[in-house]
Amino acid sequence: MKKGMLLLILCLMPLIGCATYRNEWRSLTDEAMSLYQKGEYDRAEELAEKALVIADTAVGPEHPDVAESLNTLGLIYHAQGEYAKAEPLYKRALAMAEGAVGPDHPYVASCLNNLAEVYRAQARYTEAEPLYERSLAIKEKTLGPKHPSVATGLNNLATLYCDLAEYTQAESLYERSLAIMVEAFGPDHPEVATCLSNIALICESRGEYDRAEQLYKRSLMINEENLGPEHPNVANSLNNLAELYREQGRYSEAEPLYERSLDIWEKAFGPVNPTFATGLHNLSRLYCDQGKFAQAEPLSMRALEIVEATLGPEHPNTAIVLCGLAEVYRNQDEYAAAEPLYERSLTITEQALGPDHPNVAHILHYFALLYYDQGQYTEAERLFERSMTIVENTLGADHPKMAEYLDSMADLYSNTGREKEAEVLEQRAEATRTATR
Repeated sequence: MKKGMLLLILCLMPLIGCATYRNEWRSLTDEAMSLYQKGEYDRAEELAEKALVIADTAVGPEHPDVAESLNTLGLIYHAQGEYAKAEPLYKRALAMAEGAVGPDHPYVASCLNNLAEVYRAQARYTEAEPLYERSLAIKEKTLGPKHPSVATGLNNLATLYCDLAEYTQAESLYERSLAIMVEAFGPDHPEVATCLSNIALICESRGEYDRAEQLYKRSLMINEENLGPEHPNVANSLNNLAELYREQGRYSEAEPLYERSLDIWEKAFGPVNPTFATGLHNLSRLYCDQGKFAQAEPLSMRALEIVEATLGPEHPNTAIVLCGLAEVYRNQDEYAAAEPLYERSLTITEQALGPDHPNVAHILHYFALLYYDQGQYTEAERLFERSMTIVENTLGADHPKMAEYLDSMADLYSNTGREKEAEVLEQRAEATRTATR
Protein backbone atom coordinates (compact mmCIF):
# COMPACT_ATOMS: atom_id res chain seq x y z
CA MET A 1 0.00 0.00 0.00
CA LYS A 2 2.70 2.41 0.93
CA LYS A 3 4.60 1.50 -2.17
CA GLY A 4 1.42 2.05 -4.06
CA MET A 5 1.02 5.48 -2.49
CA LEU A 6 4.64 6.22 -3.29
CA LEU A 7 4.20 5.06 -6.87
CA LEU A 8 1.08 7.20 -7.16
CA ILE A 9 2.95 10.25 -5.90
CA LEU A 10 5.85 9.56 -8.24
CA CYS A 11 3.38 9.31 -11.11
CA LEU A 12 1.62 12.50 -10.14
CA MET A 13 4.76 14.56 -9.71
CA PRO A 14 5.85 14.21 -13.34
CA LEU A 15 2.32 15.12 -14.38
CA ILE A 16 2.42 18.27 -12.28
CA GLY A 17 5.94 19.02 -13.45
CA CYS A 18 4.87 18.40 -17.03
CA ALA A 19 1.96 20.82 -16.73
CA THR A 20 4.21 23.47 -15.24
CA TYR A 21 6.86 22.85 -17.88
CA ARG A 22 4.30 22.93 -20.65
CA ASN A 23 2.96 26.33 -19.61
CA GLU A 24 6.44 27.84 -19.33
CA TRP A 25 7.63 26.30 -22.60
CA ARG A 26 4.51 27.40 -24.48
CA SER A 27 4.79 30.93 -23.10
CA LEU A 28 8.45 31.22 -24.08
CA THR A 29 7.81 29.78 -27.54
CA ASP A 30 4.87 32.06 -28.24
CA GLU A 31 6.75 35.14 -27.07
CA ALA A 32 9.78 34.18 -29.16
CA MET A 33 7.57 33.87 -32.25
CA SER A 34 5.94 37.23 -31.51
CA LEU A 35 9.34 38.90 -31.25
CA TYR A 36 10.48 37.12 -34.41
CA GLN A 37 7.50 38.51 -36.32
CA LYS A 38 8.38 41.99 -35.08
CA GLY A 39 11.98 41.62 -36.21
CA GLU A 40 13.37 41.67 -32.65
CA TYR A 41 15.67 38.76 -33.35
CA ASP A 42 18.18 39.01 -30.51
CA ARG A 43 15.50 38.74 -27.82
CA ALA A 44 13.57 36.14 -29.84
CA GLU A 45 16.70 34.00 -30.12
CA GLU A 46 17.33 34.22 -26.39
CA LEU A 47 13.80 33.02 -25.54
CA ALA A 48 13.77 30.31 -28.21
CA GLU A 49 17.07 28.91 -26.93
CA LYS A 50 15.69 28.89 -23.39
CA ALA A 51 12.54 27.09 -24.54
CA LEU A 52 14.65 24.48 -26.32
CA VAL A 53 16.74 23.79 -23.22
CA ILE A 54 13.62 23.48 -21.05
CA ALA A 55 11.94 21.09 -23.48
CA ASP A 56 15.06 18.99 -23.96
CA THR A 57 15.49 18.67 -20.18
CA ALA A 58 11.84 18.09 -19.27
CA VAL A 59 10.60 15.73 -21.97
CA GLY A 60 13.73 14.46 -23.68
CA PRO A 61 15.46 15.16 -26.98
CA GLU A 62 13.00 13.18 -29.12
CA HIS A 63 9.78 14.86 -27.93
CA PRO A 64 7.66 16.83 -30.47
CA ASP A 65 8.03 19.95 -28.31
CA VAL A 66 11.77 19.80 -28.90
CA ALA A 67 11.13 19.56 -32.64
CA GLU A 68 8.95 22.65 -32.48
CA SER A 69 11.62 24.52 -30.52
CA LEU A 70 14.23 23.53 -33.09
CA ASN A 71 12.00 24.85 -35.86
CA THR A 72 11.37 28.10 -34.01
CA LEU A 73 15.06 28.70 -33.41
CA GLY A 74 15.75 27.75 -37.01
CA LEU A 75 13.30 30.37 -38.23
CA ILE A 76 15.04 33.04 -36.16
CA TYR A 77 18.49 32.11 -37.46
CA HIS A 78 17.06 31.92 -40.97
CA ALA A 79 15.65 35.44 -40.73
CA GLN A 80 19.06 36.74 -39.68
CA GLY A 81 20.78 35.06 -42.61
CA GLU A 82 22.53 32.55 -40.37
CA TYR A 83 21.78 29.68 -42.71
CA ALA A 84 24.59 27.46 -41.45
CA LYS A 85 22.95 27.55 -37.99
CA ALA A 86 19.39 27.17 -39.25
CA GLU A 87 20.00 24.19 -41.52
CA PRO A 88 21.04 21.57 -38.90
CA LEU A 89 18.13 22.62 -36.66
CA TYR A 90 15.66 22.17 -39.50
CA LYS A 91 17.20 18.81 -40.37
CA ARG A 92 17.02 17.57 -36.78
CA ALA A 93 13.41 18.77 -36.46
CA LEU A 94 12.53 16.97 -39.70
CA ALA A 95 14.11 13.69 -38.56
CA MET A 96 12.32 13.90 -35.21
CA ALA A 97 9.00 14.67 -36.84
CA GLU A 98 9.32 11.75 -39.25
CA GLY A 99 10.13 9.45 -36.34
CA ALA A 100 7.28 10.72 -34.18
CA VAL A 101 4.38 11.03 -36.62
CA GLY A 102 5.57 9.23 -39.75
CA PRO A 103 6.84 10.52 -43.10
CA ASP A 104 3.46 11.63 -44.45
CA HIS A 105 2.18 13.92 -41.70
CA PRO A 106 1.38 17.63 -42.34
CA TYR A 107 3.90 18.63 -39.68
CA VAL A 108 6.60 16.80 -41.64
CA ALA A 109 5.49 18.80 -44.67
CA SER A 110 6.09 22.02 -42.72
CA CYS A 111 9.57 20.86 -41.72
CA LEU A 112 10.37 20.00 -45.33
CA ASN A 113 9.21 23.43 -46.41
CA ASN A 114 11.43 25.20 -43.88
CA LEU A 115 14.49 23.25 -44.98
CA ALA A 116 13.65 23.98 -48.62
CA GLU A 117 13.40 27.67 -47.81
CA VAL A 118 16.88 27.79 -46.32
CA TYR A 119 18.25 25.99 -49.39
CA ARG A 120 16.48 28.42 -51.72
CA ALA A 121 17.89 31.39 -49.81
CA GLN A 122 21.37 30.04 -50.60
CA ALA A 123 20.49 29.35 -54.26
CA ARG A 124 20.75 25.60 -53.62
CA TYR A 125 17.86 25.13 -55.99
CA THR A 126 18.42 21.49 -56.90
CA GLU A 127 18.26 20.58 -53.20
CA ALA A 128 15.27 22.80 -52.47
CA GLU A 129 13.00 21.69 -55.30
CA PRO A 130 12.44 18.02 -54.27
CA LEU A 131 11.74 19.12 -50.69
CA TYR A 132 9.12 21.62 -51.84
CA GLU A 133 7.61 18.94 -54.08
CA ARG A 134 7.52 16.33 -51.29
CA SER A 135 6.03 18.86 -48.86
CA LEU A 136 3.36 19.74 -51.39
CA ALA A 137 2.59 16.07 -52.12
CA ILE A 138 2.10 15.34 -48.40
CA LYS A 139 -0.26 18.26 -48.01
CA GLU A 140 -2.29 17.27 -51.06
CA LYS A 141 -2.55 13.67 -49.83
CA THR A 142 -3.43 14.42 -46.21
CA LEU A 143 -5.37 17.67 -46.48
CA GLY A 144 -6.82 17.46 -49.97
CA PRO A 145 -5.90 19.32 -53.17
CA LYS A 146 -7.96 22.39 -52.33
CA HIS A 147 -6.71 23.05 -48.79
CA PRO A 148 -5.20 26.50 -48.11
CA SER A 149 -1.97 24.83 -46.93
CA VAL A 150 -1.67 23.29 -50.39
CA ALA A 151 -2.02 26.78 -51.84
CA THR A 152 0.84 27.94 -49.62
CA GLY A 153 2.98 25.04 -50.84
CA LEU A 154 2.20 25.88 -54.45
CA ASN A 155 3.14 29.49 -53.77
CA ASN A 156 6.53 28.54 -52.31
CA LEU A 157 7.39 26.19 -55.16
CA ALA A 158 6.36 28.90 -57.61
CA THR A 159 8.72 31.33 -55.90
CA LEU A 160 11.57 28.88 -56.50
CA TYR A 161 10.69 28.80 -60.17
CA CYS A 162 10.63 32.60 -60.22
CA ASP A 163 14.16 32.63 -58.84
CA LEU A 164 15.14 30.42 -61.76
CA ALA A 165 13.22 32.64 -64.22
CA GLU A 166 10.98 29.68 -65.07
CA TYR A 167 8.05 32.03 -65.23
CA THR A 168 5.63 29.80 -67.14
CA GLN A 169 5.84 27.08 -64.47
CA ALA A 170 5.72 29.65 -61.68
CA GLU A 171 2.68 31.40 -63.08
CA SER A 172 0.66 28.20 -63.41
CA LEU A 173 1.37 27.36 -59.75
CA TYR A 174 0.56 30.89 -58.61
CA GLU A 175 -2.69 30.76 -60.59
CA ARG A 176 -3.61 27.43 -58.99
CA SER A 177 -2.74 28.82 -55.55
CA LEU A 178 -4.93 31.82 -56.29
CA ALA A 179 -7.88 29.63 -57.33
CA ILE A 180 -7.65 27.63 -54.09
CA MET A 181 -7.48 30.75 -51.95
CA VAL A 182 -10.44 32.34 -53.76
CA GLU A 183 -12.51 29.18 -53.30
CA ALA A 184 -11.52 28.84 -49.64
CA PHE A 185 -11.79 32.47 -48.56
CA GLY A 186 -13.54 34.41 -51.31
CA PRO A 187 -12.09 36.88 -53.85
CA ASP A 188 -11.44 39.67 -51.38
CA HIS A 189 -9.32 37.93 -48.73
CA PRO A 190 -5.77 39.03 -47.79
CA GLU A 191 -4.42 35.61 -48.82
CA VAL A 192 -5.84 36.30 -52.28
CA ALA A 193 -4.10 39.68 -52.23
CA THR A 194 -0.77 37.91 -51.65
CA CYS A 195 -1.37 35.61 -54.63
CA LEU A 196 -2.26 38.55 -56.85
CA SER A 197 0.90 40.36 -55.81
CA ASN A 198 3.04 37.33 -56.68
CA ILE A 199 1.47 37.02 -60.11
CA ALA A 200 2.09 40.74 -60.58
CA LEU A 201 5.78 40.19 -59.90
CA ILE A 202 5.92 37.73 -62.81
CA CYS A 203 4.14 40.19 -65.07
CA GLU A 204 6.59 42.90 -64.04
CA SER A 205 9.59 40.67 -64.75
CA ARG A 206 8.25 40.13 -68.27
CA GLY A 207 7.73 43.81 -68.83
CA GLU A 208 3.93 43.42 -68.70
CA TYR A 209 3.65 46.59 -66.69
CA ASP A 210 -0.02 47.34 -67.33
CA ARG A 211 -1.21 43.97 -66.06
CA ALA A 212 1.22 44.08 -63.15
CA GLU A 213 -0.11 47.49 -62.16
CA GLN A 214 -3.70 46.25 -62.24
CA LEU A 215 -2.87 43.28 -60.03
CA TYR A 216 -0.82 45.34 -57.57
CA LYS A 217 -3.66 47.85 -57.29
CA ARG A 218 -6.23 45.14 -56.68
CA SER A 219 -3.98 43.56 -54.05
CA LEU A 220 -3.63 46.94 -52.39
CA MET A 221 -7.39 47.52 -52.43
CA ILE A 222 -8.12 44.11 -50.88
CA ASN A 223 -5.57 44.65 -48.12
CA GLU A 224 -6.83 48.15 -47.33
CA GLU A 225 -10.47 47.04 -47.20
CA ASN A 226 -9.80 43.97 -45.04
CA LEU A 227 -6.90 45.06 -42.86
CA GLY A 228 -7.22 48.82 -42.73
CA PRO A 229 -5.00 51.52 -44.25
CA GLU A 230 -2.29 51.20 -41.59
CA HIS A 231 -1.61 47.46 -41.74
CA PRO A 232 1.93 46.29 -42.66
CA ASN A 233 0.52 44.20 -45.53
CA VAL A 234 -0.84 47.43 -47.00
CA ALA A 235 2.67 48.85 -46.79
CA ASN A 236 3.96 45.78 -48.65
CA SER A 237 1.44 46.42 -51.44
CA LEU A 238 2.34 50.09 -51.60
CA ASN A 239 6.04 49.26 -51.78
CA ASN A 240 5.52 46.75 -54.61
CA LEU A 241 3.52 49.25 -56.63
CA ALA A 242 6.15 51.92 -55.99
CA GLU A 243 8.89 49.58 -57.20
CA LEU A 244 6.94 49.03 -60.42
CA TYR A 245 6.61 52.78 -60.95
CA ARG A 246 10.32 53.30 -60.25
CA GLU A 247 11.21 50.60 -62.78
CA GLN A 248 9.19 52.54 -65.37
CA GLY A 249 10.69 55.89 -64.43
CA ARG A 250 7.38 57.10 -62.98
CA TYR A 251 9.18 58.71 -60.09
CA SER A 252 6.54 61.25 -59.07
CA GLU A 253 4.00 58.43 -58.65
CA ALA A 254 6.42 56.14 -56.82
CA GLU A 255 7.63 58.62 -54.21
CA PRO A 256 4.38 59.14 -52.25
CA LEU A 257 3.80 55.37 -52.17
CA TYR A 258 7.27 54.74 -50.77
CA GLU A 259 6.73 57.47 -48.20
CA ARG A 260 3.35 56.09 -47.13
CA SER A 261 4.70 52.54 -46.84
CA LEU A 262 7.59 53.83 -44.75
CA ASP A 263 5.21 55.65 -42.43
CA ILE A 264 3.10 52.50 -41.93
CA TRP A 265 6.13 50.29 -41.29
CA GLU A 266 7.59 52.77 -38.82
CA LYS A 267 4.32 52.91 -36.87
CA ALA A 268 3.92 49.13 -36.93
CA PHE A 269 7.49 48.03 -36.22
CA GLY A 270 9.31 51.10 -34.94
CA PRO A 271 12.20 53.03 -36.50
CA VAL A 272 14.81 50.34 -35.84
CA ASN A 273 13.44 47.41 -37.83
CA PRO A 274 14.74 45.53 -40.88
CA THR A 275 11.50 45.98 -42.84
CA PHE A 276 11.60 49.72 -42.23
CA ALA A 277 15.23 49.69 -43.38
CA THR A 278 14.15 48.02 -46.62
CA GLY A 279 11.77 50.91 -47.20
CA LEU A 280 14.53 53.44 -46.58
CA HIS A 281 16.80 51.58 -48.99
CA ASN A 282 14.13 51.54 -51.70
CA LEU A 283 13.39 55.24 -51.34
CA SER A 284 17.12 55.93 -51.50
CA ARG A 285 17.28 54.03 -54.79
CA LEU A 286 14.48 56.19 -56.15
CA TYR A 287 16.38 59.35 -55.28
CA CYS A 288 19.60 57.91 -56.69
CA ASP A 289 17.85 57.12 -59.97
CA GLN A 290 16.82 60.77 -60.17
CA GLY A 291 20.25 62.10 -59.30
CA LYS A 292 19.02 63.39 -55.94
CA PHE A 293 22.09 62.17 -54.14
CA ALA A 294 21.83 64.59 -51.22
CA GLN A 295 18.51 62.94 -50.34
CA ALA A 296 19.56 59.40 -51.22
CA GLU A 297 22.73 59.24 -49.15
CA PRO A 298 21.30 59.86 -45.64
CA LEU A 299 18.49 57.37 -46.25
CA SER A 300 20.94 54.72 -47.37
CA MET A 301 23.22 55.41 -44.41
CA ARG A 302 20.30 55.17 -42.00
CA ALA A 303 19.16 51.92 -43.59
CA LEU A 304 22.68 50.53 -43.17
CA GLU A 305 22.79 51.53 -39.52
CA ILE A 306 19.47 49.74 -38.89
CA VAL A 307 20.29 46.48 -40.66
CA GLU A 308 23.68 46.28 -38.98
CA ALA A 309 22.02 46.78 -35.59
CA THR A 310 19.13 44.38 -36.14
CA LEU A 311 20.44 41.75 -38.53
CA GLY A 312 24.14 42.10 -37.90
CA PRO A 313 27.09 43.22 -40.04
CA GLU A 314 27.33 39.91 -41.92
CA HIS A 315 23.70 39.51 -43.05
CA PRO A 316 22.90 39.31 -46.79
CA ASN A 317 20.46 42.22 -46.41
CA THR A 318 23.27 44.30 -44.97
CA ALA A 319 25.23 43.52 -48.12
CA ILE A 320 22.34 44.73 -50.28
CA VAL A 321 22.19 48.06 -48.44
CA LEU A 322 25.98 48.42 -48.65
CA CYS A 323 25.78 47.93 -52.40
CA GLY A 324 23.03 50.55 -52.59
CA LEU A 325 25.13 53.08 -50.70
CA ALA A 326 28.09 52.28 -52.94
CA GLU A 327 25.88 53.05 -55.95
CA VAL A 328 25.07 56.46 -54.47
CA TYR A 329 28.79 57.20 -54.23
CA ARG A 330 29.65 55.73 -57.64
CA ASN A 331 27.06 57.86 -59.37
CA GLN A 332 28.66 60.93 -57.81
CA ASP A 333 32.13 59.81 -59.00
CA GLU A 334 33.15 59.23 -55.37
CA TYR A 335 34.98 56.07 -56.34
CA ALA A 336 37.24 55.89 -53.29
CA ALA A 337 34.18 55.89 -51.02
CA ALA A 338 32.30 53.35 -53.14
CA GLU A 339 35.01 50.72 -53.61
CA PRO A 340 35.34 49.46 -50.01
CA LEU A 341 31.56 49.25 -49.74
CA TYR A 342 31.37 47.05 -52.85
CA GLU A 343 34.22 44.94 -51.47
CA ARG A 344 32.50 44.48 -48.12
CA SER A 345 29.15 43.77 -49.77
CA LEU A 346 30.75 41.14 -51.98
CA THR A 347 32.62 39.48 -49.10
CA ILE A 348 29.48 39.26 -46.94
CA THR A 349 27.40 37.81 -49.74
CA GLU A 350 29.98 35.23 -50.77
CA GLN A 351 30.41 34.08 -47.17
CA ALA A 352 26.67 33.94 -46.43
CA LEU A 353 25.36 32.58 -49.72
CA GLY A 354 28.38 31.11 -51.45
CA PRO A 355 30.47 32.41 -54.37
CA ASP A 356 27.97 31.36 -57.04
CA HIS A 357 24.77 32.95 -55.72
CA PRO A 358 22.84 35.34 -58.02
CA ASN A 359 23.26 38.10 -55.44
CA VAL A 360 27.01 37.79 -55.90
CA ALA A 361 26.53 38.33 -59.63
CA HIS A 362 24.48 41.47 -58.93
CA ILE A 363 27.20 42.99 -56.76
CA LEU A 364 29.96 41.99 -59.18
CA HIS A 365 28.10 43.75 -61.98
CA TYR A 366 27.94 47.05 -60.13
CA PHE A 367 31.49 46.62 -58.87
CA ALA A 368 32.55 46.17 -62.51
CA LEU A 369 30.77 49.40 -63.42
CA LEU A 370 32.90 51.18 -60.82
CA TYR A 371 36.06 50.10 -62.66
CA TYR A 372 34.48 50.74 -66.06
CA ASP A 373 33.61 54.30 -65.06
CA GLN A 374 37.27 54.87 -64.16
CA GLY A 375 38.58 53.37 -67.41
CA GLN A 376 39.96 50.30 -65.64
CA TYR A 377 38.67 48.02 -68.38
CA THR A 378 40.72 44.92 -67.64
CA GLU A 379 39.44 44.67 -64.08
CA ALA A 380 35.92 45.59 -65.17
CA GLU A 381 35.90 42.88 -67.83
CA ARG A 382 36.99 40.24 -65.35
CA LEU A 383 34.11 41.10 -63.01
CA PHE A 384 31.57 41.37 -65.83
CA GLU A 385 32.58 37.91 -67.06
CA ARG A 386 32.29 36.37 -63.61
CA SER A 387 28.87 37.94 -63.01
CA MET A 388 27.57 36.60 -66.34
CA THR A 389 28.94 33.13 -65.64
CA ILE A 390 27.14 32.99 -62.29
CA VAL A 391 23.82 34.10 -63.79
CA GLU A 392 24.12 31.63 -66.66
CA ASN A 393 24.96 28.74 -64.31
CA THR A 394 22.34 29.48 -61.67
CA LEU A 395 19.48 31.18 -63.50
CA GLY A 396 20.07 30.23 -67.11
CA ALA A 397 21.36 31.94 -70.23
CA ASP A 398 17.91 33.36 -71.04
CA HIS A 399 17.31 35.05 -67.68
CA PRO A 400 16.32 38.73 -68.03
CA LYS A 401 19.36 39.79 -66.00
CA MET A 402 21.61 38.39 -68.73
CA ALA A 403 20.42 41.06 -71.17
CA GLU A 404 21.50 43.83 -68.79
CA TYR A 405 24.88 42.23 -68.17
CA LEU A 406 25.47 41.55 -71.86
CA ASP A 407 24.75 45.20 -72.65
CA SER A 408 27.37 46.31 -70.14
CA MET A 409 29.98 43.99 -71.58
CA ALA A 410 29.09 45.14 -75.11
CA ASP A 411 29.69 48.75 -74.05
CA LEU A 412 33.09 47.75 -72.68
CA TYR A 413 34.00 46.01 -75.94
CA SER A 414 32.97 49.09 -77.91
CA ASN A 415 35.12 51.33 -75.75
CA THR A 416 38.12 49.04 -76.22
CA GLY A 417 37.84 48.80 -80.00
CA ARG A 418 36.22 45.37 -80.21
CA GLU A 419 33.19 46.34 -82.28
CA LYS A 420 32.47 42.92 -83.75
CA GLU A 421 32.45 41.29 -80.32
CA ALA A 422 30.24 44.09 -79.03
CA GLU A 423 27.75 43.54 -81.85
CA VAL A 424 27.50 39.84 -81.05
CA LEU A 425 26.69 40.60 -77.41
CA GLU A 426 24.16 43.27 -78.35
CA GLN A 427 22.34 40.80 -80.57
CA ARG A 428 22.40 38.18 -77.84
CA ALA A 429 21.05 40.70 -75.33
CA GLU A 430 18.19 41.62 -77.63
CA ALA A 431 17.38 37.94 -78.21
CA THR A 432 17.28 37.41 -74.46
CA ARG A 433 14.91 40.32 -73.96
CA THR A 434 12.66 39.02 -76.75
CA ALA A 435 12.59 35.51 -75.26
CA THR A 436 11.48 36.73 -71.83
CA ARG A 437 8.75 39.11 -72.96
